[in-house]
Amino acid sequence: MDIKIEKIIRSKRKTIALSITDESTLIVKAPFNVSNKTIKEVVVKHKKWIERKKNEIELRDPKFSPKEFVNGEGFLYLGRSYRLRIVENQDVPLKFENGFYLSKNSLPQAKELFIDWYKKTAYEKISERVRWYAQKAGFKYNKVNITNAQKRWGSCSNRNLNFPWRLIMAPLPIIDYVIVHELAHLKEKNHTEAFWDKVKILIPDYERYKDWLKKNSYLLKL
Repeated sequence: MDIKIEKIIRSKRKTIALSITDESTLIVKAPFNVSNKTIKEVVVKHKKWIERKKNEIELRDPKFSPKEFVNGEGFLYLGRSYRLRIVENQDVPLKFENGFYLSKNSLPQAKELFIDWYKKTAYEKISERVRWYAQKAGFKYNKVNITNAQKRWGSCSNRNLNFPWRLIMAPLPIIDYVIVHELAHLKEKNHTEAFWDKVKILIPDYERYKDWLKKNSYLLKL
């Protein structure tokens, strides 16, 4: 049986990369000068890996469904799902009061409004947690940035700590684990034993949270 390639993305990259999306589709990233025939040969060569990854995704429970921004739909914040209510005559486009309230007039911009809200809230909460852990353990950092990253849950460059806005959807212990992970990189660049020792001092059961993120990160998006 042929394996369907959903999309081929060509760029100046030097190698072919295969990835399976959360919707169980195959995306291929390839150099400009690589033929479709070569791409298909690589896909066939990795058929077992592709089928295994697709099977893992199809067995996930719960399933991920892209948001439709309809009444009653659940949106994650700090690990809890809050219902969306679409309302008339609201003075702001989107507000949160133990639930999300979206102005009916703002429905066409719903996704952008949610992303803006998540970004603002993520900056406030994550900055607060970074300050707390940094002071507790004596880490010196420059600033916190909130990004649109899709794959990485954190990065550290030039003493700046970068986190995706999607992280604010996760439970607070998961957020704390990611924060401490990046703070530890200020002193240990690589994932050495010394690095994990620093993480463990602040998050003794970090492996539990690392595993949670690996299993559930596909849910933390719109």
